[in-house]
Amino acid sequence: MSAAVARAAGVRAVTTRAGAVRRPPDSGSVAVEAAILVPAVVALVLIVAGVGRIQTTGGVVDAAARAGARAASLARTPEGAQQAAEDAARDVFDKQHVPCTDLQISQPPSDPVTIGTEVLQTVDVRVTCNVPLGYLVVDGTPGSKTLKGEFVSVVDRYRSAG
Repeated sequence: MSAAVARAAGVRAVTTRAGAVRRPPDSGSVAVEAAILVPAVVALVLIVAGVGRIQTTGGVVDAAARAGARAASLARTPEGAQQAAEDAARDVFDKQHVPCTDLQISQPPSDPVTIGTEVLQTVDVRVTCNVPLGYLVVDGTPGSKTLKGEFVSVVDRYRSAG
């Protein structure tokens, strides 16, 4: 490469006495910089993807609590309400294909809500789920993340007698 071609290409070049073009001593530094930065960028992308998966799965847990509370609010008995809440929550996890180990669905006692002179009974459903980190981040990652969701629903006064 001649000095004129090197200058036209934007490369700093030094011409020796013999007319040969000598490269500057910093050539190859881009490869070193890439070797250092690429793993950091890939790690950052994986962390962002993992946080996004955790957030999305948290939304599924919240949806399970919401479905459980609504199903429990339609039940006629406390035992039926517990079973309806469990069935509805499990159905949400099955439909979303979220692997949930140690699923716990509880209905703590809830206080009635007063609106004006009217007293409304409510159902409170809490869902706790351990999701494997292999599902959330990268397959094979050990451990699990506990996600919790809660929803309160007003008991339907006009539910059927069924």
